[in-house]
Amino acid sequence: MENKAYEKVILHIKGRILEGSLRQGEKLPPERELAEQLGVGRNSVREALRTLEIIGVISSTQGAGNFVSASFEKSLVELMTMMFLLQKTDYRQISELRQGIETQAALLALERIDAPTVTRLSEIAGALGAGGSEERNVVLDKQLHYTIAQTSGNQLIVEILQALSDVMDLFISDLRREILTSDLSRDQLQHSHEGMVRGLLLRDRQILLQAIGEHFRLITEHL
Repeated sequence: MENKAYEKVILHIKGRILEGSLRQGEKLPPERELAEQLGVGRNSVREALRTLEIIGVISSTQGAGNFVSASFEKSLVELMTMMFLLQKTDYRQISELRQGIETQAALLALERIDAPTVTRLSEIAGALGAGGSEERNVVLDKQLHYTIAQTSGNQLIVEILQALSDVMDLFISDLRREILTSDLSRDQLQHSHEGMVRGLLLRDRQILLQAIGEHFRLITEHL
Protein backbone atom coordinates (compact mmCIF):
# COMPACT_ATOMS: atom_id res chain seq x y z
CA MET A 1 0.00 0.00 0.00
CA GLU A 2 2.80 2.40 0.93
CA ASN A 3 4.62 1.67 -2.34
CA LYS A 4 1.48 2.49 -4.33
CA ALA A 5 1.04 5.74 -2.41
CA TYR A 6 4.65 6.69 -3.07
CA GLU A 7 4.23 5.99 -6.79
CA LYS A 8 1.00 8.00 -6.83
CA VAL A 9 2.86 11.10 -5.65
CA ILE A 10 5.60 10.66 -8.26
CA LEU A 11 3.08 10.19 -11.08
CA HIS A 12 1.12 13.24 -9.92
CA ILE A 13 4.17 15.53 -9.94
CA LYS A 14 5.44 14.14 -13.26
CA GLY A 15 1.97 14.62 -14.73
CA ARG A 16 1.83 18.26 -13.66
CA ILE A 17 5.26 18.88 -15.19
CA LEU A 18 4.21 17.24 -18.46
CA GLU A 19 0.97 19.23 -18.69
CA GLY A 20 2.83 22.46 -17.97
CA SER A 21 1.19 23.39 -14.66
CA LEU A 22 4.57 22.98 -12.96
CA ARG A 23 7.51 24.56 -14.76
CA GLN A 24 11.24 24.64 -14.16
CA GLY A 25 12.09 26.79 -11.15
CA GLU A 26 8.58 26.73 -9.71
CA LYS A 27 7.94 25.62 -6.15
CA LEU A 28 6.04 22.43 -5.40
CA PRO A 29 3.10 22.51 -2.98
CA PRO A 30 4.03 21.81 0.68
CA GLU A 31 4.22 18.17 1.80
CA ARG A 32 1.04 18.48 3.88
CA GLU A 33 -0.93 19.88 0.94
CA LEU A 34 0.28 17.10 -1.38
CA ALA A 35 -0.59 14.47 1.21
CA GLU A 36 -4.11 15.83 1.69
CA GLN A 37 -4.70 16.37 -2.02
CA LEU A 38 -3.62 12.84 -2.96
CA GLY A 39 -4.94 11.06 0.12
CA VAL A 40 -1.58 9.61 1.13
CA GLY A 41 0.64 9.78 4.19
CA ARG A 42 3.35 12.40 4.54
CA ASN A 43 5.98 9.65 4.70
CA SER A 44 4.94 8.60 1.19
CA VAL A 45 5.24 12.21 0.02
CA ARG A 46 8.72 12.53 1.52
CA GLU A 47 9.87 9.28 -0.08
CA ALA A 48 8.55 10.37 -3.46
CA LEU A 49 10.26 13.76 -3.17
CA ARG A 50 13.57 12.13 -2.20
CA THR A 51 13.36 9.88 -5.26
CA LEU A 52 12.56 12.79 -7.58
CA GLU A 53 15.48 14.74 -6.13
CA ILE A 54 17.89 11.84 -6.66
CA ILE A 55 16.98 11.56 -10.35
CA GLY A 56 17.20 15.32 -10.84
CA VAL A 57 13.54 16.18 -11.38
CA ILE A 58 13.37 18.45 -8.33
CA SER A 59 15.81 20.18 -6.01
CA SER A 60 15.32 20.73 -2.30
CA THR A 61 16.42 23.86 -0.43
CA GLN A 62 16.47 23.80 3.36
CA GLY A 63 13.85 26.17 4.70
CA ALA A 64 12.61 27.14 1.23
CA GLY A 65 10.95 23.98 -0.08
CA ASN A 66 11.11 21.82 -3.19
CA PHE A 67 11.49 23.20 -6.69
CA VAL A 68 11.25 21.77 -10.20
CA SER A 69 14.80 21.59 -11.52
CA ALA A 70 14.58 19.14 -14.44
CA SER A 71 18.32 18.58 -14.20
CA PHE A 72 18.88 16.26 -17.16
CA GLU A 73 22.60 16.23 -16.48
CA LYS A 74 22.15 15.16 -12.85
CA SER A 75 19.77 12.37 -13.89
CA LEU A 76 22.30 11.06 -16.39
CA VAL A 77 25.16 11.22 -13.90
CA GLU A 78 23.13 9.24 -11.37
CA LEU A 79 22.14 6.64 -13.99
CA MET A 80 25.64 6.18 -15.40
CA THR A 81 27.20 6.14 -11.94
CA MET A 82 24.87 3.33 -10.89
CA MET A 83 25.57 1.41 -14.12
CA PHE A 84 29.28 1.81 -13.48
CA LEU A 85 29.02 0.62 -9.89
CA LEU A 86 26.95 -2.39 -10.99
CA GLN A 87 29.53 -3.12 -13.71
CA LYS A 88 26.99 -2.60 -16.49
CA THR A 89 29.43 -0.29 -18.25
CA ASP A 90 33.13 0.60 -18.10
CA TYR A 91 35.63 3.36 -18.90
CA ARG A 92 35.97 2.34 -22.53
CA GLN A 93 32.23 2.34 -23.22
CA ILE A 94 31.84 5.76 -21.63
CA SER A 95 34.73 7.09 -23.71
CA GLU A 96 33.27 5.58 -26.90
CA LEU A 97 29.92 7.23 -26.20
CA ARG A 98 31.64 10.53 -25.49
CA GLN A 99 33.59 10.30 -28.76
CA GLY A 100 30.42 9.73 -30.76
CA ILE A 101 28.59 12.64 -29.17
CA GLU A 102 31.58 15.00 -29.29
CA THR A 103 32.03 14.19 -32.97
CA GLN A 104 28.41 15.14 -33.68
CA ALA A 105 28.76 18.27 -31.54
CA ALA A 106 31.84 19.34 -33.49
CA LEU A 107 30.13 18.74 -36.84
CA LEU A 108 27.19 20.89 -35.76
CA ALA A 109 29.61 23.53 -34.46
CA LEU A 110 31.30 23.48 -37.86
CA GLU A 111 28.06 24.81 -39.37
CA ARG A 112 27.22 27.30 -36.62
CA ILE A 113 30.49 28.70 -35.28
CA ASP A 114 31.14 32.44 -35.47
CA ALA A 115 34.35 34.47 -35.45
CA PRO A 116 34.30 35.39 -31.72
CA THR A 117 33.97 31.71 -30.77
CA VAL A 118 36.86 30.72 -33.03
CA THR A 119 38.93 33.42 -31.34
CA ARG A 120 37.92 32.12 -27.92
CA LEU A 121 38.85 28.54 -28.84
CA SER A 122 42.19 29.70 -30.26
CA GLU A 123 42.92 31.52 -27.01
CA ILE A 124 42.12 28.43 -24.94
CA ALA A 125 44.26 26.18 -27.16
CA GLY A 126 47.08 28.73 -27.01
CA ALA A 127 46.90 28.86 -23.22
CA LEU A 128 47.04 25.06 -23.08
CA GLY A 129 50.13 25.07 -25.27
CA ALA A 130 51.84 27.65 -23.08
CA GLY A 131 52.28 25.25 -20.18
CA GLY A 132 51.14 26.23 -16.71
CA SER A 133 49.98 24.20 -13.73
CA GLU A 134 48.19 20.87 -14.02
CA GLU A 135 45.07 22.29 -12.37
CA ARG A 136 44.95 25.20 -14.81
CA ASN A 137 45.39 22.95 -17.82
CA VAL A 138 42.65 20.58 -16.66
CA VAL A 139 40.27 23.55 -16.45
CA LEU A 140 41.32 24.81 -19.89
CA ASP A 141 40.91 21.35 -21.42
CA LYS A 142 37.34 21.18 -20.13
CA GLN A 143 36.64 24.72 -21.34
CA LEU A 144 37.72 23.90 -24.88
CA HIS A 145 35.47 20.84 -25.15
CA TYR A 146 32.56 22.58 -23.43
CA THR A 147 32.81 25.59 -25.74
CA ILE A 148 32.64 23.35 -28.81
CA ALA A 149 29.63 21.54 -27.34
CA GLN A 150 27.85 24.83 -26.64
CA THR A 151 28.58 26.00 -30.18
CA SER A 152 26.68 22.98 -31.50
CA GLY A 153 23.52 24.80 -30.41
CA ASN A 154 22.08 21.53 -29.07
CA GLN A 155 21.38 21.66 -25.33
CA LEU A 156 20.89 17.89 -25.10
CA ILE A 157 24.41 17.38 -26.42
CA VAL A 158 25.78 19.88 -23.88
CA GLU A 159 24.00 18.14 -20.98
CA ILE A 160 25.03 14.64 -22.05
CA LEU A 161 28.68 15.58 -22.55
CA GLN A 162 28.81 17.34 -19.20
CA ALA A 163 27.33 14.26 -17.52
CA LEU A 164 29.84 11.98 -19.25
CA SER A 165 32.68 14.26 -18.19
CA ASP A 166 31.42 14.26 -14.59
CA VAL A 167 31.24 10.45 -14.50
CA MET A 168 34.73 10.07 -15.96
CA ASP A 169 36.08 12.57 -13.42
CA LEU A 170 34.34 10.67 -10.63
CA PHE A 171 35.95 7.33 -11.44
CA ILE A 172 39.13 8.24 -13.30
CA SER A 173 39.87 11.70 -11.96
CA ASP A 174 43.59 11.36 -12.66
CA LEU A 175 43.20 10.57 -16.37
CA ARG A 176 43.47 14.17 -17.59
CA ARG A 177 46.39 14.84 -15.27
CA GLU A 178 48.17 11.68 -16.40
CA ILE A 179 47.93 12.76 -20.03
CA LEU A 180 48.85 16.37 -19.29
CA THR A 181 51.93 15.48 -17.22
CA SER A 182 53.52 13.20 -19.84
CA ASP A 183 55.55 15.26 -22.33
CA LEU A 184 54.71 13.03 -25.31
CA SER A 185 51.03 12.69 -24.43
CA ARG A 186 50.73 16.40 -23.70
CA ASP A 187 52.20 17.26 -27.10
CA GLN A 188 49.84 14.82 -28.82
CA LEU A 189 46.88 16.21 -26.92
CA GLN A 190 47.85 19.76 -27.82
CA HIS A 191 48.19 18.76 -31.47
CA SER A 192 44.68 17.32 -31.44
CA HIS A 193 43.26 20.42 -29.75
CA GLU A 194 44.92 22.70 -32.28
CA GLY A 195 43.60 20.47 -35.06
CA MET A 196 40.04 20.81 -33.78
CA VAL A 197 40.32 24.58 -33.66
CA ARG A 198 41.94 24.71 -37.10
CA GLY A 199 39.22 22.49 -38.55
CA LEU A 200 36.53 24.78 -37.14
CA LEU A 201 38.36 27.91 -38.30
CA LEU A 202 38.72 26.60 -41.85
CA ARG A 203 35.35 24.83 -41.72
CA ASP A 204 37.23 21.75 -42.85
CA ARG A 205 35.38 18.56 -41.93
CA GLN A 206 38.34 16.26 -42.65
CA ILE A 207 40.79 18.17 -40.44
CA LEU A 208 38.20 18.32 -37.66
CA LEU A 209 37.37 14.61 -37.71
CA GLN A 210 41.04 13.64 -37.90
CA ALA A 211 41.82 15.76 -34.83
CA ILE A 212 38.92 14.28 -32.85
CA GLY A 213 40.02 10.76 -33.77
CA GLU A 214 43.58 11.53 -32.65
CA HIS A 215 42.27 12.96 -29.38
CA PHE A 216 40.23 9.89 -28.46
CA ARG A 217 42.91 7.42 -29.55
CA LEU A 218 45.15 9.09 -26.99
CA ILE A 219 42.48 8.78 -24.29
CA THR A 220 41.91 5.11 -25.13
CA GLU A 221 45.62 4.40 -24.70
CA HIS A 222 45.45 5.69 -21.13
CA LEU A 223 42.28 3.90 -20.04
